[in-house]
Amino acid sequence: KRRLLKRKVSPQEVFFDKVPGYDTDIPVETIIKRTTVIPLLLGEELPITLNKKQTFCVKQSWDGKCFTTLSSDTFLKLKEASKKGGNSPNSSSSFTPSGIVSLLKKETESVVQSATKNDELEIQSKHGDSKSSVRKKRCSQGVANSTRTPTARKKLQLNGMYTVICPFSSFECSMFCTFFCNFSLQPLPGTPKTPQNATPEIPRRSCEAQKPVTILEKARLRLHVSAIPESLPCREEEFQDIYNFVESKLIDGTGGCMYISGVPGTGKTATVHEVIHCLQQAAENDDIPSFQFAEINGMKLTDPHQAYVQILQLLTGQKVTATHAAVLLEKLFCTPGPKKKTTVLIVDELDLLWTRKQNVMYNLFDWPTRKHSKLIILAIANTMDLPERIMMNRVSSRLGLTRMSFQPYTYKQLQQIISSRLNNLKAFEEDAIQLVSRKVAALSGDARRCLDICRRATEICEFASRKRTQEIVRMAHITEAIDEMFSSPYINAIRNASLHEQIFLKAVLAEFRRAGVEEATVQEIYRQHIALCRMEGRQSPTLSGVMAICSRLGACRLLLLESSKKYLHMRVRLNISQDDIMYALKDE
Repeated sequence: KRRLLKRKVSPQEVFFDKVPGYDTDIPVETIIKRTTVIPLLLGEELPITLNKKQTFCVKQSWDGKCFTTLSSDTFLKLKEASKKGGNSPNSSSSFTPSGIVSLLKKETESVVQSATKNDELEIQSKHGDSKSSVRKKRCSQGVANSTRTPTARKKLQLNGMYTVICPFSSFECSMFCTFFCNFSLQPLPGTPKTPQNATPEIPRRSCEAQKPVTILEKARLRLHVSAIPESLPCREEEFQDIYNFVESKLIDGTGGCMYISGVPGTGKTATVHEVIHCLQQAAENDDIPSFQFAEINGMKLTDPHQAYVQILQLLTGQKVTATHAAVLLEKLFCTPGPKKKTTVLIVDELDLLWTRKQNVMYNLFDWPTRKHSKLIILAIANTMDLPERIMMNRVSSRLGLTRMSFQPYTYKQLQQIISSRLNNLKAFEEDAIQLVSRKVAALSGDARRCLDICRRATEICEFASRKRTQEIVRMAHITEAIDEMFSSPYINAIRNASLHEQIFLKAVLAEFRRAGVEEATVQEIYRQHIALCRMEGRQSPTLSGVMAICSRLGACRLLLLESSKKYLHMRVRLNISQDDIMYALKDE
């Protein structure tokens, strides 16, 4: 309503309500005291002598949709009523006759009594009957006294504005008063208004996080995945190759692409971040030319084309649409400049930027080939032969042949990683570290999984040592943590699934490896299912049987399924990690 007015509103200003009535009219416990309302023109102001809490002015009327100036007839009636009242709050007998006020008081007292006797459920059930009876009573009283009894409407809360009714006897109409200030009435509790640019966020801490005291607490903090170690062991060769590639491009002032692949948890992203950190320190020491750094992650994008928007925002601070951002980036990387800096861009989870036309990947790998682009791209994905599997020839040719493959960690490397993180902290037995390293290396070689198991083992040890003296993590704690990690309800559900349900999960893994994308249709998985059944010498299920298997696995939340209307073209994703499926289906 403030936007419709387009002007500043005085705290004493009210508005004439031309709406005939509301369906939500109900009696209230309290009503406003007797008031004086003075009509004014739109440019006039209320005199300072009359600037009191019970004296108001009216300039415009409200018809439910917009504000309009008072009609001449309404203005004269209000003027006559204010003259009869003597412009004083105490002499408002002509405004609100004593008969009307007494009726309102009786009605208020009856509402208070009924509210104390009946509970909330009874009031809601009898709301319609009470409303009709009150209306009939008012109508009969109005006919007898040849006056219309005003309705005490429910107080509304609209952005801090309060709504009440001022009774008048000079004409058969009611005044709709909206106060734009904090009146004596308190606002009703309700749901707060959601801001326009609402962003979900974690609530901030009221106090600082407690610092670790015991040895196990310190070990648990160092073994966290997000903890930044002093150095990255077992990846010295990969680090040096990536560092030399980026350094040579920075010194030559040219662009280029490098594709980095490897299974999850092999240190790809951590190694690249360490390379960038060392290059930034070298640039500060003027050993190499300075450069811009930007990073995008396909997992954080709602749509592959949003990569343009995020890159442009990181480099220039502008926020535009995806189409406009692509045009601006094309101009940015193709226009020469004497003071133009080299840009180093990390593209993590590259496979999630795949589209049917592959225009996003094409542009990302085509810009470094331009003469004046000075763009270096480090693309990271989990599949080694992703360019040959899903990329068109025109895209893979621009990616080039500079590739780096991260092999899974061996048990000795995992053992070295844990020992370097602990940094001479005697919290684990040597046999316990060797046990968890061998278990994880035999399954996937995922360093993150190894760190999670160690952190869980410290929690189990800490809980067990509360009753006894403080002790270090032993093999029994590691074994219990591994059993918890690999004995989740999902894994138990896979182990207890039927034969063809287990084969279907194997077919999902086979199709994901074949396509290089962790998403497939039922038709593609069905082909893999038939091939696996032939290899194992079992009878292949029918198409309807495969759809029933897919539905059961989706009901168990092992799979994430698209709408079932698409039938064979329904897309399927895993709701658990591939390592858990491999562990559950592994022969004992």
